[in-house]
Amino acid sequence: MGNKKVLSPKQCEELLNILKARFEKNMKRHKGFEWTKVQARLKADTGKLWSLNEMEKSGGEPDIVGYDNKSGKYIFFDCSAESPNGRRSICYDREGLESRKEHKPENSAIDMAAAMGIELLTEEQYRELQQLGNFDMKTSSWLKTPSDIRKLGGAIFADFRYGNVFVYHNGAQSYYGSRAFRGSLSV
Repeated sequence: MGNKKVLSPKQCEELLNILKARFEKNMKRHKGFEWTKVQARLKADTGKLWSLNEMEKSGGEPDIVGYDNKSGKYIFFDCSAESPNGRRSICYDREGLESRKEHKPENSAIDMAAAMGIELLTEEQYRELQQLGNFDMKTSSWLKTPSDIRKLGGAIFADFRYGNVFVYHNGAQSYYGSRAFRGSLSV
């Protein structure tokens, strides 16, 4: 049947229509960008289109938030108002998941992101996202955790409350019904 990480022509068309509508509705996120150039880039990289579809299916509502002049790539972030619903109740990483003795969640943020072909947002990227709107006003999102914190058993997450971004820590094995992760993808 072929590679399962490829969308059918119909799925590609449906996703491109969703992304175009979101692009046009949220121009403040990407002023000066042209959809035709973005669409051409997406059509040329079906693997990235598959990853964007995974972001969409899990509730991330991916949208363009920037352009990397060095690499010449568009940068997509999950732009759903709250942390993506299809990625909640997960530990930070495999090590955290395996350290749980009971009530293990089904997955971890790092494993899910890798399977989707995306990266967790860093703290810096999360703060950039919050400049484009108010996100995670009721939920929180795991962030890419610095190795020195992770070596000590911790992981970081963030949310937006009282007009500010708050970054916190938790054990990497913890999980909550209101915490997922936000991803980034360069195309």
